[in-house]
Amino acid sequence: METSLGQLEKHSIVVADTGDLEMVQKFRPRDATTNPSLILRAAQQERHRFIIDKALHESKNRSMGERMNAVVAGFGVEILKIIGGRVSSEIDARFSFDAESMVDLARNIISTYERNGIDRERILVKIAATWEGVLAAKILEREGIHCNLTLIFSLEQALICGQAGVTLISPFVGRILDWYAKNNPSIDFSGDDPGVNSVKTIYKCYKTRGYETEVMGASFRNIGEIVSLSGCDLLTIGPKFLEELQSATFKVDRRIENNAIIPANLPNSLSEKEFRFLLNENQMATEKLSEGIRSFVEDTNSLEKLLAQF
Repeated sequence: METSLGQLEKHSIVVADTGDLEMVQKFRPRDATTNPSLILRAAQQERHRFIIDKALHESKNRSMGERMNAVVAGFGVEILKIIGGRVSSEIDARFSFDAESMVDLARNIISTYERNGIDRERILVKIAATWEGVLAAKILEREGIHCNLTLIFSLEQALICGQAGVTLISPFVGRILDWYAKNNPSIDFSGDDPGVNSVKTIYKCYKTRGYETEVMGASFRNIGEIVSLSGCDLLTIGPKFLEELQSATFKVDRRIENNAIIPANLPNSLSEKEFRFLLNENQMATEKLSEGIRSFVEDTNSLEKLLAQF
């Protein structure tokens, strides 16, 4: 009988959410995603030491920011030797509210990839979905640098990304559930997952409005969440859940179109003032976006300290 993973792949493009080359080799997805936390974890493994050594050698006498980019791109280059599609590489989250610096960082990492013979069409530059992040992505997309706007917790964030014409967004699922479970301990969300509902609403909004931006569900807490989003354009899944789906044979049908309701008062476009107000009104999204950026900054600082030892 066909595995549940094989069935899921008939409805959505499955993306490996890891910087571990062995896991990428094992599952052979079309695409892969990385982030500062995954790169830090992979960089601490001896089998990946050759990537760091090569990247630091090629970027010697450059700024630490450029050396960090070289390491991130180094992992991406090796991943792209295994897969046939794209890799997402995240730029320094410490600049999540500085559009100009994000544009410079993105150009630098793309140049690093191109020096290694990788066409920019195979790269998605990951940027936090702040107002400034979307401004940066809009500039980069005009230059042919494709962007993956991440840490999306609200329809408002998704809307401005769609307006900007970014290549792909990564709306999070599990972290939304975490927030609601923590703040509503007496409620059982197993049958009505707010993170799943968020992605379904974003997906339906995009398809209804004709946005070409791809939707990639991310940040899962269980395989039930993954299966509930079967049919989403892409799903980025960590090795643990890829293993579970590969070992299972339960039926997986297309599910994404169910139970998606677009708010009746959703505007066609959002100005900066409107976006900032609506995001501020959304306590969950405000807290989780801030928390996500802080977490990536912490891991970026840790990676920088690690590289300084070499």
